[in-house]
Amino acid sequence: MASTYRPAKFWMGVRRSMKQAKNRVLHIITGLNNGGAEAVLHNLCSIDNTNLHTVISLMDGGKYGPLLERAGVEVYHLNIPQGRITLGGLIKLWRLLRQCKPDVVQTWMYHADLIGGVLARVALVRNVCWGIHHGSLEFGNTRRSTILIARICAWLSQWVPRRIICCATKAAEIHQALGYVPEKFVVIPNGYNLKQFWPDADARQCLRNKWGVAFGMPLLGMVGRFHPTKDYSNLIIALGTLKQGGLDFRCVLVGNGLDEDNIELMGWLKIHNVRDRVILLGSRSDIPAVMSALDVHILSSLGEAFPNVLAEAMACGTPCISTDVGDAALIVGDTGWLVPPQNPNALSCAIDTALTAWLQKPNWKERRFASRSRIMEYFSIEKMIDSYKTVWMSSA
Repeated sequence: MASTYRPAKFWMGVRRSMKQAKNRVLHIITGLNNGGAEAVLHNLCSIDNTNLHTVISLMDGGKYGPLLERAGVEVYHLNIPQGRITLGGLIKLWRLLRQCKPDVVQTWMYHADLIGGVLARVALVRNVCWGIHHGSLEFGNTRRSTILIARICAWLSQWVPRRIICCATKAAEIHQALGYVPEKFVVIPNGYNLKQFWPDADARQCLRNKWGVAFGMPLLGMVGRFHPTKDYSNLIIALGTLKQGGLDFRCVLVGNGLDEDNIELMGWLKIHNVRDRVILLGSRSDIPAVMSALDVHILSSLGEAFPNVLAEAMACGTPCISTDVGDAALIVGDTGWLVPPQNPNALSCAIDTALTAWLQKPNWKERRFASRSRIMEYFSIEKMIDSYKTVWMSSA
């Protein structure tokens, strides 16, 4: 288990081992639970071997703490309770900053931008880069405390960060309108490990057999936690319309809260008469296999920044239908279909169009190839890592 603090003697040894590294990069992130930013941090630190990476989580080790340690990355968690700031946690962070003496401090998400960024500057770290991975800031869909911290960061952006790295163009525009300094922004799209996400025919057949999906049955799916932003009601209404129109299909829902214990979700499935068409799988760790099993991946969200699930599905050769949110259009390009958010009629029409195209097997094979090729060309993990390194070096 990761410790929360190491003494100065330990860090002297670490600093000696750092001398050969091009940059000593200290990442400060709000938490390491399952999420898009956390996954990007894990991929970045695990694959980039040209810099020495250390990660500090303001909260606990979560899902990605052990995975980072397994990849040889030093991880520290301060165990600060969610939504609070503790004096003990701040003191530990301060000491780690002073002892580590990083060349770059890269923060991830608002709370870490604020706490980690300010303390890093007080600790005389000149090269501080903020990270923004939030697509929209709307009352009702975003916590008031999160919006408040984002506004404070907007004011502090004049002094604290040298660069502000944002994963999506539309998200950058939203934050600049909020008051963040526009000149400091650099957009770096998320990158994906194409050795992990690839079309796996064996996994596809295995999972479809396990789920009882007959040969020739179109299989739709959506991967993402149950949250208002994901707008699962939009998807369920669209599926109900398709069933009412006589279309036969199956749809798997994968993510935290997508199980039979979810009373609200079960109510929607009953109201729209699609319980027999929807397979609830809850949280899973085999997402590349799930993506390979699908014929079409659907994203029904009303707000996103850079929706990772689209790129992950496409990397597995699965075409996508998405609401036009965040940088979804940039990811999908001409390989899939975009619809307005919160419009189940448009979503059902897009699904119907996609499944009609799916029947044309030679053309569908070309679409699957184009989907993966687009991710390979524009959103590889190597391209993302090179972009981060360029920003860190130019900010030094």
